[in-house]
Amino acid sequence: MKIEDCFYLGKIVRKYSFNGELLIKLDTDEPELYENLEAVFLDYKNTFIPFFIESSQLHKSNLLRVQFEDVTTEADADSLIKSDVYLPLEFLPKLEGNKFYFHEVIGFTIEDKNYGLVGTITGVNDTTAQALFEIEKDGKEILIPVNDEFIVTVDRKKKTVIVNTPEGLIDLYL
Repeated sequence: MKIEDCFYLGKIVRKYSFNGELLIKLDTDEPELYENLEAVFLDYKNTFIPFFIESSQLHKSNLLRVQFEDVTTEADADSLIKSDVYLPLEFLPKLEGNKFYFHEVIGFTIEDKNYGLVGTITGVNDTTAQALFEIEKDGKEILIPVNDEFIVTVDRKKKTVIVNTPEGLIDLYL
């Protein structure tokens, strides 16, 4: 399993007990979906390693208390704190309609109601205040905000996202 085949679930933030239990801060709106996992992948010292879960339960709102197999001491637990936690992409709940995961639309064609064919989505930049579609057209990069008001339709069968952007937005890049 490679990190590209997985999604970020959260981060190990601290120990919970003296017997190696840890708390994972989940990066999700639905923590209950991840309460009964059998295993997760940790980015541990720049190595992607599977860890099997002996027991787990939700702790407060978005914390998952876990006991990993073979992590039975404070020292074992200490070494895992601040590790990022991942799951394979197939564990993501399926989205329908105009909702999508950013990785899901990479490679989709994007069309604008006013402009027409814009180009191909090469990525989604979510490091800015507003996530942006990164679109390639004839060697140029076009950025369109990922905004519910702009997105008209996400057609998974045709691999197309249809948007209705403000007039002139796409022309700024060309």
